[in-house]
Amino acid sequence: MKPTLVILAAGMGSRYGGLKQVDPVGPFGETIMDYSVYDAVRTGFGRVVFVIRRDFEGLFREAIGAKYTDAVDVDYAFQSLDDLPEGWRAPDGRNKPWGTAHAIYAARHAVDTPFAAMNADDFYGQDAFRALAAFLSAPPPPSARPRFAMVGYRLDNTLSEHGTVARGVCKVSAGGLLETVSEWTRLARVPGGVEHCENPGLSPTLFTGAERVSLNAWGFTPHLFELMSDRFPKWLEANAANPTAEWYIPFVIDELIREKRAEVQVLPTESPWFGVTYREDKPTVVTAIQTLVRSGAYPSSGLWQT
Repeated sequence: MKPTLVILAAGMGSRYGGLKQVDPVGPFGETIMDYSVYDAVRTGFGRVVFVIRRDFEGLFREAIGAKYTDAVDVDYAFQSLDDLPEGWRAPDGRNKPWGTAHAIYAARHAVDTPFAAMNADDFYGQDAFRALAAFLSAPPPPSARPRFAMVGYRLDNTLSEHGTVARGVCKVSAGGLLETVSEWTRLARVPGGVEHCENPGLSPTLFTGAERVSLNAWGFTPHLFELMSDRFPKWLEANAANPTAEWYIPFVIDELIREKRAEVQVLPTESPWFGVTYREDKPTVVTAIQTLVRSGAYPSSGLWQT
């Protein structure tokens, strides 16, 4: 079966200041998700599942999902605060989603094939989709553990000029397997590299910028959902009282690797990446997409009019 693309679109857009998932960036009003779906379809994905929130389901189906129905099978999964293991409920004061791991977990009832999981507001590039489609469509290699995949980007190619970003910084083995992934927040470009400035007054951590990072472009099999089910209650026990704690997928992957429960192949890519983390990022994204259209990477008549 062709792999499925799971697009994580339930984010509230708090830093961006709006529902950025439906904000047009292309010359014919295309969204970043339009380019993701277009690249997925032309590289071999056969289905798209959008993880969204119930409160904007109608808007999303009309503005986003409807345009793809002639090109690919479309389905929806819903991330909600009350999608919790038996015996748990959202604590008072919690008003934001539980994080990217929970968003992927929310797709467990809608996905039964190998699948890629990606953010809705990141432009990943065709090469990333091609690499994931090839990995997910190939017979799994002999291994005692499940083999997943992660598209790895250079850290210095993934920053915003308008504020700090969070990235999963990776350590990769000589054989191309992910060894560790650590979530770093408040990363910013500085002369000569990239600086982590989480703790004012302390010496910052410096990166060269050549490090491979995760931008939540992952390849999984449905076995991941079973592994996540084992971990979610433990994470809640340790973090549920914190109204802002988020269950990040890099945390889950790092645990699985350390416990030797899974292997993750890093798929390095030189694809252009850009995203709309802050509203000020949008003009840069618009210009970059116009350049790709002029180069012939995307049709000049619009994605879904050809």
